[in-house]
Amino acid sequence: MSNQNHLVFRTFIGAAVPFGNSTEIPFSRSYRAGGSNDIRAWKTFELGPGSSVSNLDFNIGNLKFISNLEYRFNIINSFYSAIFIDVGNVWDLTNSDLTNKASKFKGFNSVEELAIGSGLGLRYDFGFLIFRTDFGFKTYEPYLPKNKRWFRNYNFSNTVFNFGINYPF
Repeated sequence: MSNQNHLVFRTFIGAAVPFGNSTEIPFSRSYRAGGSNDIRAWKTFELGPGSSVSNLDFNIGNLKFISNLEYRFNIINSFYSAIFIDVGNVWDLTNSDLTNKASKFKGFNSVEELAIGSGLGLRYDFGFLIFRTDFGFKTYEPYLPKNKRWFRNYNFSNTVFNFGINYPF
């Protein structure tokens, strides 16, 4: 790798557990999946929890795993590009009977519920901030039938466009 080419990696694992006399965690402390600093092939709150297909406006969980790999390289002068792969999801850890079975964390069996997004991005470095656009493609969709999860919506009509200031991680 040169001064202007970087291979960067991030992993996050988090669990939100109520304590004291609380039985639930506040919405603001819940985890969400998707968005410009997360799994970029899904819009914010669009993914999860687990393999559930939810029509809710806010899909949240109290367990989150995300891992990102990004190769950043210079195109010319202050223009840069990136190729990325994002993997992750959120799940529900509660034992509530009200929780959808597809939303619950199932230990190692939940690996098949990890969503995978890939894509590319363009960056412009102003020196004091970086203007960023990313185009995310749904590579593996855990909520689809098992034989239709890979590359099902991998096309420009289903691309998620993300805009950001500075790097996603």
